[in-house]
Amino acid sequence: MRSFLLVFFGAVAFTGCSGRTPDPLIQHGERHFGSIRQLTFGGENAEGYLSFDEKSIIFQSTRDSLHCDQEFLLDLATLRTSLVSTGKGRTTCGYFLPGDSIVLFASTHLENPDCPPVPDFSKGYVWAVYAEYDIFTARTDGSALRQLTLTPGYDAEATVSPTGDRIVFTSMRDGDLDLYSMKLDGSDVIRLTDEVGYDGGAFYSWDGSAIVYRAWHEPDSTADAYRALLKNNLVRPSRMELYVMKADGSDKRQITNNGAANFAPFFHPDGKRIIFASNMGDPSRRNFDLYLINVDGTGLERITTNETFDGFPMFTRDGKHLVFASNRNGKVRGETNLFFAEWIN
Repeated sequence: MRSFLLVFFGAVAFTGCSGRTPDPLIQHGERHFGSIRQLTFGGENAEGYLSFDEKSIIFQSTRDSLHCDQEFLLDLATLRTSLVSTGKGRTTCGYFLPGDSIVLFASTHLENPDCPPVPDFSKGYVWAVYAEYDIFTARTDGSALRQLTLTPGYDAEATVSPTGDRIVFTSMRDGDLDLYSMKLDGSDVIRLTDEVGYDGGAFYSWDGSAIVYRAWHEPDSTADAYRALLKNNLVRPSRMELYVMKADGSDKRQITNNGAANFAPFFHPDGKRIIFASNMGDPSRRNFDLYLINVDGTGLERITTNETFDGFPMFTRDGKHLVFASNRNGKVRGETNLFFAEWIN
């Protein structure tokens, strides 16, 4: 992630005839943002997801003395944060369970209390899918830690249906990176995808009837190279397209086909649109922005115009606000923070 180049626009050029004071966090052309509130300041903060009552956020952060991500809770009223994961290993993908007294996240701490090694980029950009990841639940004070997944290999990227009955997650338990769903206690595991290639980063629709996710299904010509990387717990994420399916895994439909890295898709509460992050607008593929697309793949619209990273969007249940992560307003290179935007249709 590149550092953010802060650009100020003149009042006349930005406010037009309304005379409204410009919000320095909103970039030119970001017409869907009425105002933006910055929630975190400093460090690397990302994947912020709201509680069911929308008063708190769980997010992953590398900050202070930490050398890799841990899960934190943030109170939206006070902006106070508290550690909810163990402080050991690496974590990812925190989410609230119904009632907001319990959260889930993936962690490597059982295998090793230290941060796992970062991937070797000498052969290109790759993601690590650490075999040590398992999915855990804990109370919001970090107590009552419970392991939900017990199978060998990668288990992570878990999110919870807004209806509060199922968890969707990514797992290597059958030899490939596929999507599965399970009950909140880890029982009744159902496999949802079986194509060769990566399926992950899934979120339920607001009524729990559908799932949107990112995937790249390998053609025969590249399948062997993909499997060779996967044996070393690595994937190459340079291309990920978005798919929608029913919650039981049926009726899969591809909704993007742009050759870019598309990820973090999330349903608008109207059930007709999906917001997501993509580098499709940058020929160098380094800058990610937010886009909106209809569930049938039509009506693509660019939402953010920030010169660096914008990603991990989540709408509030009423569709009036959006939580997302961004490099905007960063003070140092690589700083990523969470933001809470007023959403204007």
